This record gives sequence, structure tokens and C-alpha cells, in this order.
Amino acid sequence: MFRRRRRIKAPVIDPATGKPVSAAAFVGLILMAASFFLYGASVLVAPWWAVVVLMVAWAAQLVLCLSWFERRPTWLPVVGAASIVLWFLALVGGAAFLGWSA
Repeated sequence: MFRRRRRIKAPVIDPATGKPVSAAAFVGLILMAASFFLYGASVLVAPWWAVVVLMVAWAAQLVLCLSWFERRPTWLPVVGAASIVLWFLALVGGAAFLGWSA
């Protein structure tokens, strides 16, 4: 009983480079996709110019994620989480100091 060993799955290998593919890169892009909905919903609270600034900041973070996808895949979840934190701080700061409200 209990003599069979569990088989460990081999990591996914990129056929072009022969290197293992990191799951962290995909987690970071999922966080970026989730934060896009937060940035898009900001139009309900923030003025139009602030939403434009937020969307430009989100697009810059997405470009950073796409450029780091192969070079620094472990940093992508950090960028995705920073995107959510930036959105939160921008809306809370706008509500506190600029009087934004729904």
C-alpha cells in the first residue's frame, strides 16, 4: 500500500528557446487584465481627464509587462499588483484631495 510514487509533471518547455516557461508571467498578465476593468470602471468616479491619465499609465504598464514577458517573467506579478495599487491610490487620493465622488 502507498508504494506508488506520484509522477511530477515536467515543466513546459518553449520549443523555440528550449527554456522552461514560467507561470509567473501568465499570472502577471492575468493581474493586468483584471486591473483593466478597474481602470475602465473609474469613469464612474473620476473625471474624464483622470481616466485618460489612468489608461495611459495602464497602457505603459502593459507595454512593460509585454517587454518583460521573456526576459523577467518573475517580475510580472509585481507589475500587475502595482497596477492595482496605483489605481487604488489614484482614486482614493482623488476622492480625498480633489473631491471626486460617484
